[in-house]
This record gives sequence, structure tokens and C-alpha cells, in this order.
Amino acid sequence: MIVIHYTEMDNVDLAVERLTDPESKVSAHYVISEAGEVVRLVDEDKRAWHGGISYWRGHKDVNSASIGIELDHPGHRHEYRGFSEAQFNALVPLLSRIVKTYDIPRANVVGHSDIAPARKIDPGELFPWDRLAEYGLALPRPEKLDLGDPFDNDGAFYLALERFGYDITDGRKAVEAFQRRWRPEKIDGVIDGQVRAILFRLLLDRDEGRTR
Repeated sequence: MIVIHYTEMDNVDLAVERLTDPESKVSAHYVISEAGEVVRLVDEDKRAWHGGISYWRGHKDVNSASIGIELDHPGHRHEYRGFSEAQFNALVPLLSRIVKTYDIPRANVVGHSDIAPARKIDPGELFPWDRLAEYGLALPRPEKLDLGDPFDNDGAFYLALERFGYDITDGRKAVEAFQRRWRPEKIDGVIDGQVRAILFRLLLDRDEGRTR
């Protein structure tokens, strides 16, 4: 897996200082500055403490199965904004190499909010997942949603959401995380027809082998 985060700190130097301080008990394999500088902090074959308590597709110890990439960014706590072009241009080749080296499925390139929906919201609704998808480095947002309403009730939706990969312990937060990734223009934690149709298409595409 690859997990994408933002640092939510004032600048990249402070972020690197914290990520390399043993007392902070947090680390990541890479940090990418807003100017596009890539800094390796932990070797890829070593465990980094970037995911915290997290879950994805049956893995309860995501840190043991993932590479963490921190993007230098102020985050929602300060002044949330889009990600810089230089940063994105540095992220793409890094992701491409890692995905190829470890044969990582696109469905396992995720955000911190995907693996810890009750606690985290990064990299947030402005992260350009659609552009990563154009490079084949993440799943694209489903566009063909003419399948009707596939789930009879909210319970069926939650079970399907868990099947796709999310921790549904906090149902509303899990829905918000799903929306943040797949329908960022409206994040309200409400299970509506559009999010049901998106999830159903994602599962259908996966079952038919189109979303590795």
C-alpha cells in the first residue's frame, strides 16, 4: 500500500524535524515540499509510523504493509488550499516507481482519511486524485452510474463499504471519508443515491477485474 498524508505544519523544515524526532513517535518514508523537493526519511523496507490506528481491506496494521508519503501542506487546521504543481510533479514519478517496484494495485493507493476515517481527513478534498488516476496511479472516480439504487438500506451500504476496504466502526465518518475521496464536492456523511451508485460501481468494476 501507499498512504498519502499532509503534514499540517507551518513549513517543511518543522515537518521533517518532527518526523525525525523519536519523541514524536511519528514518521514517514518520504516528505515532499511544496517546492517539489523529495526527502527520504525512512528506507522503504523499514516500518514507518505514519498510519497510526488504521485499517484497510482487512489489514489492521497498515504501517506494516505500507509506504507513507507526507506532503508539505498547511492542512485544514491552518489555511487549507490546493496542492502545488511542483509538489504534484514530484509525487508522480515517486509514486510510479514505488507502484512498479512493489506491484501495488491502484486501489491500494489511498489517503490517510481512507485508512483512519474516524480520526483523519488528510490529504483532503482538494487533493487531485483524478490527475493521479490519469497516470494510472490511483483509481478513477466512476462516471457511469446508471445502475439504479443498488442497496436496500443503509446497513447494506455499510457492509458494502466495509467490503470495499473502509473501517465502518464510525459509520458517518466512514461515509464522509468515502465522499472526501470519491465525491469531494459534497461531504456531509449522508448516504444518498449518488454515493450508493459510486460505491456499487467501484465494487462491480473490482469484481470484474477492471480496477487493479
